[in-house]
Amino acid sequence: MAALRGGTRSGTLGPVINHLSIQVTDAPTSAAFYDAVLAPLGGTRAMDFGTVIAYGAPAPEFWIGPITTPGEAREVHIAFEAPDRAAVQAFFDAAVAKGAEVLHEPRLWPEYHATYFAAFVRDPDGNNVEAVCHKPG
Repeated sequence: MAALRGGTRSGTLGPVINHLSIQVTDAPTSAAFYDAVLAPLGGTRAMDFGTVIAYGAPAPEFWIGPITTPGEAREVHIAFEAPDRAAVQAFFDAAVAKGAEVLHEPRLWPEYHATYFAAFVRDPDGNNVEAVCHKPG
């Protein structure tokens, strides 16, 4: 059995990602967006190196930084875990207040599982950013 946050489940990988970093076209704009939308989920800045910023506690898990590689950027999908459905709504409200394009308003997604409650928006670079709560009601 593989370990999974708060317990074990047979047939799962468990936590496999230590941290994730994405490149952004305008670091201050993206930082303002992620400051606002991660706050309702309990996400705060863990490290700040000017245009490179990390979020997460107790260790940095999500990083943003300026584009440093040539070529076209590709859309990324990032799902952040929310502690409850109210936090999903607060994430969505913060994103809309920042002018984010709405992909999907907060709702249940029973095609994923019976208690999958999520909202999807685009960040300033066009990435598909989601807040999801797996808990019932």
